[in-house]
This record gives sequence, structure tokens and C-alpha cells, in this order.
Amino acid sequence: MYLQQFEIGLNMDKKETPSTNAEVPVFPTPSSRQEVVDQIKVLLNGQPEKIKDKIDQLKQTYYKLQKTNATASASQTKNEGEADINGKEPDPLETELKTLLATWKNKKAQMLVEQEKLKQDNLKKKLSIIEAIQHLPESSENVGKIINDFRSLQQDWKDAGQAPVDQENDLWKKYQYQVECFYDWVKISNDFRDYDFKKNLEIKTHLCASAEKLAEESDVVVAFRQLQKLHEEWRETGPVEKEIREDIWNRFKTASAVVNKNHQQFFERLKLAENENLARKTAICDQIEAMDLTRLKTYKDWDQATAEVISLQEQWKTIGFAPKKVNNKIFDRFRTACDRFFNLKSTFYKEAKDILNQNLEKKKELCEKAESLKESTDWKSTQDVLIQIQKEWKTIGPVPKKASDAIWKRFISACDYFFEQKEKHAPSPKKEEAQNLEIKQSLIAQMNALTEEAEAEKASETFHQLMKQWNATGHVPFKEKDAIYMAWHEAVDKQAGRLNVQKEKKRLNRFQQNLEDMGQKGQGKVLYERDKLMRQFEHLKNEIKTAENNIGFFTTSKSSKNNLLDQMNRKIEDLKTERDLIYKKIQLIDEQL
Repeated sequence: MYLQQFEIGLNMDKKETPSTNAEVPVFPTPSSRQEVVDQIKVLLNGQPEKIKDKIDQLKQTYYKLQKTNATASASQTKNEGEADINGKEPDPLETELKTLLATWKNKKAQMLVEQEKLKQDNLKKKLSIIEAIQHLPESSENVGKIINDFRSLQQDWKDAGQAPVDQENDLWKKYQYQVECFYDWVKISNDFRDYDFKKNLEIKTHLCASAEKLAEESDVVVAFRQLQKLHEEWRETGPVEKEIREDIWNRFKTASAVVNKNHQQFFERLKLAENENLARKTAICDQIEAMDLTRLKTYKDWDQATAEVISLQEQWKTIGFAPKKVNNKIFDRFRTACDRFFNLKSTFYKEAKDILNQNLEKKKELCEKAESLKESTDWKSTQDVLIQIQKEWKTIGPVPKKASDAIWKRFISACDYFFEQKEKHAPSPKKEEAQNLEIKQSLIAQMNALTEEAEAEKASETFHQLMKQWNATGHVPFKEKDAIYMAWHEAVDKQAGRLNVQKEKKRLNRFQQNLEDMGQKGQGKVLYERDKLMRQFEHLKNEIKTAENNIGFFTTSKSSKNNLLDQMNRKIEDLKTERDLIYKKIQLIDEQL
């Protein structure tokens, strides 16, 4: 009868004990950082041992969302031309998160203290149970009563909870030893022992298969945690037949070793990757800190340096975490270096803005002087004064872009008004113009007289001497201007082709003639032409810079892009040629002024 009761007790013992613990709240996957914070608030009201993994997961989700938002913000900032990404105010939502995590940290620390105390209590309980099982055979009660007491002690063992980890294995061996001794003592029937061993073998075979399957799990951290649960279940499962006991254990141990090895290798690779990330981030910090910011004197210098720093910031974003103990430290170093750069850049732009405003005030004063003189009929003296004012204007640097066109139009309008009035009312030097006409007619004749038989070097020298004399000769009568101009250029073009004069030189010669025509209308026209050429010159410089920067996006390692790269290089050379020509035109104007 007692054997039947013992078998029933074993079957009851194998049933799962219903969980009395409350379930952890189930939340939908958060789509924003605010939802993450709200879910953590709710979880903090629960039991620490149940919410630990969930809070860790929400923390990772928060920083993934933050990183995604930061990447989108940086892209928008780059499109809008803003370079400084490190001067933002502290994020109140992140501050709230850190406060919640600090609360969780304290709660978890208290939980660990309580758990350790509970484990010590469980250790005492389990040692007491082992001792009780050991002394069961000494009882004077009947076998049926002893078996019931044994089953009660087994249930007490299961309900006792976890003891300290470092003693669990030894404790479990002692318990199993006493259980096996008890089995031997009661000398239950072979049929019952075979049945019990068979059930235990089925359970342990299933545990072996589960452990072997975990070796294929891609997430080695999850696999390692699942393996610990399998080991706990293994310890709670009774023995199998002695003949196969070692084999089934070796199978389970072998599968466990694979999972443990994968877990260890994962963290070794992670540590290696983090050290590599630290080396790359340190190199970026070194590069930014080594920049000599004292040499940055112009907008161009700062633009080039800013592009370099932004490029390094983009590289930083692609690099993963450094080792945990130095991750925050290396980021603080990086941020400090970037802040230093952008703070100095801000100071430069502020000082440059002050200089632009000072230049604007100086040009306003010149405008007022020119406007006060534009109605004067003292043509000679007023002309000299205005020319001197125009020269002074050239020495003043640029003004704020938004005021550049307006202040220039105001100045040139006052100058043009005077010179237009002078042209209408001042007497023209007719005699001088007639003499100039005779000189230019003579120069045309001499130019046409250059024959192919003349020695090339001597002919070229004569050609340039005639050009110089022509440019030094003043205006001719207005009605003769077009004819003499056409005759001269026909002669020049004919000789230039024969003497292989460069196309650029011919363009400069024509510009020189146009410059003379402008001079007849007053110095204002010449200054206006110079200002227009200066704007073209700056525009070409910027276009060359943009094209040179764009070349960096092409890789010569791909043959499909070689033709495009060649086209870009040719375009840059053409732009530089045009820029140099405009610069020479500006020099011609400056010589005339």
C-alpha cells in the first residue's frame, strides 16, 4: 500500500506549481522616447526581480530612438548650412530618464541585498531538509508515514527557492545523494524505480535536445540565459539508471559547453571591437585637437576647417561604442575639442561682422561726400576730388552682403551724375582729340606695314610696342571713334594671327579699347565695371572651390566614373583660366585709375 502511495506522491511532485506572482505589464513596442519613459514609470511600481530585463530593454530602445532622431537632425542641420551640432541645451526628457534609472538602480540594489538574505535563509532551509531526509530511516514510524514525510520534504526543497550560487552545485549533490540513499533504503520495487528512471530520462533527454538547439541560436546572450534555466530544471529532475547516468550527463554537458563557448567568444569579439572603436575615436580627437586654429584668418580658411571638422563628426557617428569604462570620457574629450573649434569660429565671425559694419559706415561717409559734390560745376577740381574719393572707396574692404548692392548703387549714382553733367556741359578738348586721331591713324598704318618677311622676333616686338603706344594715346573725336576702332582691330587681328598672339591677349586688347570708351563717360563707369568684374571674380573663386570639393565624391577606382572625373577637372581648368583673365582686366582698370 505504501508503494502505491509513494508512486502517487512522485506523480504529484512532477506537476508544475502554479505561479502566484503577478505578471509583468505588457506594453506595445514604444515608438518614441516619451513612451519609453512612461513605460519605465509604470514598471517601477512592480517587483524588481520581474522588471529588470524589461527596463534594460526599454533603456536600449530609448537610446536607439535618440540616435535615430539625432541622425535625422544632423542631416537637416547640414542641409541648412549649420555646422555647430554640440551647443544644444540639455534634453529634459533624457534628464527625466536618468532620474528614473537612478531610482531603479537604488531599488535594484535594495533588491539584491534582500535576495542575498533570502538566499542565505534558503541555504539554511535546504541544509535542514537534507539532514531531515538523511535521518528519515531512523524514524520509528511506518514506511507509509516515512514516505509521506519524504515527499513533503521534497516539496519543501522545491519551495525553498535559490541558495547562494557558489553553493548551489554542492548543495544539489548532497540533496541528490540523500534522495538516492532514501530510494535505496525504502527498496521500492524494480518496476517503480524503472518507471521513475524512465520519466527522468525523458525529461533529461528533452533538456539535452533543448541545450543542443541553443547552440544554433544567433543571439548568444539569449541562448546563455536560456541555458541557465535548463540547468535549473536539470537539477530539479531526479536520477536515471546508473548505467546511462554518465552518458546523459555528458551529452548535456557537451551541449552546454558549446553555448558557453559561443557566449565567451561573443564578449571577446565585443571587447576587441570596442577597443578598436576607442582607437578610432582617439585618433579623431587627436586630429581635431591638433588643428592650428591660429592660422585661420579668412572665411575661406574657416570654411575649409569647418568642412574637415564636420567630416570627422560624421565619421564619429559611424563608430560604435568604446569600452564602457572610458566611453563617456572619450565622448567628453571629443565634444570639448569640437566646442573649442566652433566657439573660436563664432568669435571670428562676430569680429568679421564688426569689420564689415565699420566698412559700411566708411562707405556711407564717402557716399555723403560724393552726393554733396554731384551738383558742382567746377568740373576740374570736383573731378579730381571724386577720383580721389573713388580711389579711397577701393581701399575699403567689403560690407555686409545685404547692404552691398544698395551702398554701391548709391555711391556710383552720385559719381555718374556728376560725370554725365560734366560730359554734357564741360568744353571738349577738340584739338587734343584731333591729334590723337592722327597718332592712331599712324599706328594703324605702321601695324599694317608689318609684312611676313619681317623677322618674327622683331615683328613681335614692334607689334607690342605699337599696342602700347595705342593704349597710351587718348580719345579721338566721337564721330571718328567707331571707324578708327574697327580699323585698328582689323590690323591687330591680322598681325595677331600671323604672330600667334594668344586669344587671351586679344580679349584683353579689346577690353582695353572698351575701357577707353568707358573713360569718356566718366570714372564712375570704370568703377562700376571694376565692381562688376570683382563680383565675377569672387563668383568664379567660389565655383572653383565647389567643383574641387565635389571631386572628393568621385572615386577613381571605378572606371565608370573616370570620364565624369575628367570632365570635372577640365571644367576646373576652364574656370581658372577665366578667373585669371578677369583678374588681368581688373589690373588694367587699376592701372588706368
